[in-house]
Amino acid sequence: MSMWVLWLIAAGVLFVVEMFTFTFYLLWLSLGALAAGLVALVLPDAWLLQVVAGSLLALVLTFFTKPLSERLRNARGFKDTGTEIIGRQGLVTEPIEPGRYGQVKIGGDTWSATSTVALGKGQQVIVVRRSTTIIEVERWGDMY
Repeated sequence: MSMWVLWLIAAGVLFVVEMFTFTFYLLWLSLGALAAGLVALVLPDAWLLQVVAGSLLALVLTFFTKPLSERLRNARGFKDTGTEIIGRQGLVTEPIEPGRYGQVKIGGDTWSATSTVALGKGQQVIVVRRSTTIIEVERWGDMY
């Protein structure tokens, strides 16, 4: 497989993860991987130049756009999807065992979820924490 294809796959994966997190850091890494892929397309054997070009672009974007992303996050009307889901009620669709992932449906979305206690299918839960794409839930009756 050509190196430019690997860079393109890395850029795509980083971009998809960015869409779940909205951190902007993975977006810049994705663009860096895309730049490295362009260098690989033109100079397929210059792998060090590919890494340097991608890293430099990601660093420059991170450094110069951080104030812009902070301004966007603090703008009126901006809602962080990460904090919006905390406190919402959901329904367990796949059982959750401590230390293992299950599935919880909240509104129209299905999330991978963990819990410190075993939760069976059909139980009502409440979201207490969220990391990137995994939520932590507790049994609805335990908190309220």
